[in-house]
Amino acid sequence: MAFDLPTTLSPSKVATFTDCALSFRFSAVERLPEPPSIPAERGTLVHRALELLFVLPPGERTPDAAAACLDQAALQAWDDPDVQALGLDDAGRAEFQAEAAEMTQRLFLLEDPSQVNAVGLELRMETELAGTRLRGIIDRLELTADGELVVTDYKTGRPPSERYEQSKLGGVHFYSLLCERVLGRRPARVQLLFLGKNPQVIVATPSDQSTRGLERRVGAIWSAVERACEHEDFRPKPGPLCNWCAFAKYCPTQGGDPAQAVVELGVKPPRVA
Repeated sequence: MAFDLPTTLSPSKVATFTDCALSFRFSAVERLPEPPSIPAERGTLVHRALELLFVLPPGERTPDAAAACLDQAALQAWDDPDVQALGLDDAGRAEFQAEAAEMTQRLFLLEDPSQVNAVGLELRMETELAGTRLRGIIDRLELTADGELVVTDYKTGRPPSERYEQSKLGGVHFYSLLCERVLGRRPARVQLLFLGKNPQVIVATPSDQSTRGLERRVGAIWSAVERACEHEDFRPKPGPLCNWCAFAKYCPTQGGDPAQAVVELGVKPPRVA
């Protein structure tokens, strides 16, 4: 017996496999549902508000307009089953929306939205590499006055320490690779905009070296995924992230049983003989 291979790789899947192969098995191979969380749903709300903001003409992208976009996005969010599953009362809903509104306003501390020429918002891209299909959603793709592409990714968590900056940039370098392969152009800059309580921008410049290095890394990770599926060998990697893992109770390092995850979550794992 062996596990079916996942059909695609995304930046989040690459990061998950690198952080913990067992978590990757649960989410990407067995495709077990993860319970919604306040940070994740709040991040989705902020992303939607900023998408609405950048649809507006440049001169209309003001703080007041951003607040109105957040209100509009929140009205849509309250009908989302994942947000409803959070079980927020009136006070919780007010706090949830207020925190998202603060994050949206922090964008103006990092850049002037009226100067951004957005040519793609929540832009889906796919390409083939190393025998698998790479897929990603770019938060914002812009075109500079010099005709260069810039990839921007919004983050609603805390910014990383200097030690972990490069690892956090892996996702936007992934998007740069997608742009190069799909659009035939490498972005001049990729950037992370952290909108949490310590707002900041982390910028990197893709190069031949970084792009080829990422291609080799993706190829190596996909080969490792193939071996893990073939041998049903997805080993857990204990660490600080275990405290936030939705599948921690099923991890053997936490005294759990991986097989029990499928039983309790009611999903039959896709397998082949």
